[in-house]
Amino acid sequence: MFHSVAELVRLAEERQCKISRVMLEREVSLRQQTEEEIMKAMDANLTVMEQAIEKGLKGVRSLSGLTGGDALLLQQYIASGNALAGSLVLDAVSKAVATNEVNAAMGIICANPTAGSAGVVPGVLFAVKEKLNPTREQMLEFLFTAGAFGFVIANNACIAGAAGGCQAEVGSATGMAAAAVVEMAGGTPKQSAEAMAIALKNMLGLVCDPVAGLVEVPCVKRNGVGASSAVVAADMALAGIKSRIPADEVIMAMYEVGRSMPSAYRETAGGGLANTPTGRMLEKRVLSQ
Repeated sequence: MFHSVAELVRLAEERQCKISRVMLEREVSLRQQTEEEIMKAMDANLTVMEQAIEKGLKGVRSLSGLTGGDALLLQQYIASGNALAGSLVLDAVSKAVATNEVNAAMGIICANPTAGSAGVVPGVLFAVKEKLNPTREQMLEFLFTAGAFGFVIANNACIAGAAGGCQAEVGSATGMAAAAVVEMAGGTPKQSAEAMAIALKNMLGLVCDPVAGLVEVPCVKRNGVGASSAVVAADMALAGIKSRIPADEVIMAMYEVGRSMPSAYRETAGGGLANTPTGRMLEKRVLSQ
């Protein structure tokens, strides 16, 4: 039905519908299921996301001891009233971190688009929920819109850190969340595309360098920063700001950058933060447990 962001936007504009509607109908056609069945399956994903955030905000620790408790710390900081950034942005950061802390603690999460980048989309969604007061159906639409952009990225570039670095994981998730929140906030399909382009192009070159090969350091905090970037990119697009480079070309650039990355920066723990003195010390400690 669509293979590019340009085609996705064109379909939504021609039919005068949301991007989420285009994606939902694609899923109905592809899976040969009813809308009710597709929505029910997505609702199950949404429930998993919500439960992961709730669990993470109570405070969890990973088995390695490398991560945990930061989502709770950030919520306490927000409550203090001393935060420099806005509460919505920091709430998105906290909830994104909470999700990935649960992942690191072997809890249940919903990969979107991957486990290592699972916090960005739900972090943004459940943060803006407090401001926009969406219905359950609108929250599901958010996920379908995010999925539509993720579908395009996955089929024209990559979403795996091993293939394209962290730009392909957290970068893609950031673009997906930015596009989805624009739609939820009343933006146009074209503005969703602009937000996705702004978000993703500012993640270009981000390497995947997990300490000790675990999806913890720096992965958890990168999800938090990705969530904050998604909200900012969405606001920029809603303000009328456009990306000089079209979304599809940003995706192409991400693919090109990912292909040119040395293997040390693609999930092998061979370079970057994983290869720092502290990174190697932590690796030795974890592997000796």
